[in-house]
Amino acid sequence: MLEVGQTAITFSAGFLLYIQIGVILGLIVLLIILLSNLRYLRHLCIYPPPEKFPLFSVLIPARNEERNIVYCMETLLSQDYPNFEVIVLDDDSTDMTWEILQKFASKDTRLKLLKGKPLPQGWLGKHWACHQLAEAADGELLLFVDADTTHQPDMLRHAAGAIIAEKASLISMLPQQIVVTWSELLSVPAFYFGIVCGVPLGLTSRQRNPLLFAAIGQVMLFRRDAYTAVGGYAGVRQNVVDDIAIGRKVVGMGFSYRLLDGSGQVSCRMYRNFHQTWTGLTKSTFATYNFDPLLLIFLQLSVLLLFVEPLIVFIMGIVQPLAFEVTAMAGLGIIFSLLLFGMSYHRFQFPFYLVLLYPLSAIFMVVIAIASMVLTMQGKAKWKGRSMPKRQSRD
Repeated sequence: MLEVGQTAITFSAGFLLYIQIGVILGLIVLLIILLSNLRYLRHLCIYPPPEKFPLFSVLIPARNEERNIVYCMETLLSQDYPNFEVIVLDDDSTDMTWEILQKFASKDTRLKLLKGKPLPQGWLGKHWACHQLAEAADGELLLFVDADTTHQPDMLRHAAGAIIAEKASLISMLPQQIVVTWSELLSVPAFYFGIVCGVPLGLTSRQRNPLLFAAIGQVMLFRRDAYTAVGGYAGVRQNVVDDIAIGRKVVGMGFSYRLLDGSGQVSCRMYRNFHQTWTGLTKSTFATYNFDPLLLIFLQLSVLLLFVEPLIVFIMGIVQPLAFEVTAMAGLGIIFSLLLFGMSYHRFQFPFYLVLLYPLSAIFMVVIAIASMVLTMQGKAKWKGRSMPKRQSRD
């Protein structure tokens, strides 16, 4: 009987050891992707202004943005770019958004205001707003930005220089994210971590592979010809992750794309409390997995295995000693995770103490992903008072 028990313990220790080795190998792969992406991800501010200044149309959908719209307008209308227009569409706001915009428009003829038309059946709200904005724009370059973004005075000069220098048809930027509340601190940095550690960005540009596409809808810069060729927002009218869906169409049609680091030029506070964080992420996370429940569940289990399991095993090894090799390998996995999160958070200027909270961030994001899948399937996902469709397009 004793021999059977010892055999079981030996088998258990060996099994745990193999798991830790697999975790380490997975983390090494993520480290290679991260190092490649940090080299690939250029800052917007490195691009010099162009010799010619094509007309910029800066397009902003605004729905109940009285808290943010003042700062957005002040920073956009202060741009030193010589040839641009700003068009804002009020999307059925119930607060003071429209009145605030009218005050700005009365003082600056570069600002044009639109009242959004009633939402047609089969459209999501933001997509319909962006479609109307593009139809009203005159620019060769179409820059869609969210109303909660703020911009440095030379942002448009650098953006024009970037899209010309890169010979790109679409550029998306990673703004500098402002995080304050605990729900923001645990989720937004982890969201950026997922991009730079999970998506080999360089392959998207070289191979034009739409499945490897990553973008942030807060800042999307199109050449008009590419935007028109892919059907604009009309072509993704029911896809919650419009930025990824429309970007995949751009890449899939052979147009050139580039993701840039916009920190130092564009900043944004995505969410301001737990409710906004929860509703914002649960409405879109399942869509980023192309509404595939098996893929979502597999990747969430992978996240728990890579970033939570080593910590549990290491604590078990301290409390109730396991084989030294198992505990040591689990500790090495923790070190790798700290390195990965530390490099990512340092690049995007997130508070460094958050690195120590990476297991909580991983668990929080897994909970959000599962909730997003459940709520979307039930038709209960919402954003800004509007329900998301239960069954959605896979554009």
